[in-house]
Amino acid sequence: MTDPVVTVMVVDDHPMWRDGVSRDLTEAGFDVVATADGARSAADRAAATRPQVVLMDMQLTDGNGAEATTAVLQVAPDAHVLVLSASSERDDVLEAVKAGASGYLVKSASADELITAVRSTADGQAVFTPGLAGLVLGEYRRMSTVPADDGPPLPTLTDRETEVLRLVAKGLTARQIGTRLGLSHRTVENHVQSTLRKLQLANRVELARYAIEQGLD
Repeated sequence: MTDPVVTVMVVDDHPMWRDGVSRDLTEAGFDVVATADGARSAADRAAATRPQVVLMDMQLTDGNGAEATTAVLQVAPDAHVLVLSASSERDDVLEAVKAGASGYLVKSASADELITAVRSTADGQAVFTPGLAGLVLGEYRRMSTVPADDGPPLPTLTDRETEVLRLVAKGLTARQIGTRLGLSHRTVENHVQSTLRKLQLANRVELARYAIEQGLD
């Protein structure tokens, strides 16, 4: 039984780039269900097509990628947004992640790297160009040192669950984590599922974002 084809929407204000990326993804076996050049058109087409992955530029005809990410996730909450941008500026990266993007890839990435990143994003992984994940983690570590308002205590994770959570935040798969820690793939998945239940989170993307917010690396 073959895996279902991943549906993708490509959002970019440059027609040649948008068409080229769409063609590369189609040739790699993805189903490009829509394209858009701005935040408004992206939201409209995401609502109509419900893509699994949205490939999002940061510079659009009527706004920026962070605004478009927010708009898309409001109408297609199950979508995973992967930013593909020429900018690797700190503010752009952090703005995109805070808006709900699952990852951030710079346009210097090769076609093979892009295809792998889209597949990983569809699987619920957080994907970043090398160096950018550390930037995001560093920012959330800094934020985590600011005293927060009193609230319910955070759930207690075991040392092993915390160790697995750190590696999830770095975008490693269960098999990669198992190799790193000397555990079976099934044991790693058990730790992930236990952590999801304790934290009342839905998937690995939310888990990675939680780890970043808590300053885990």
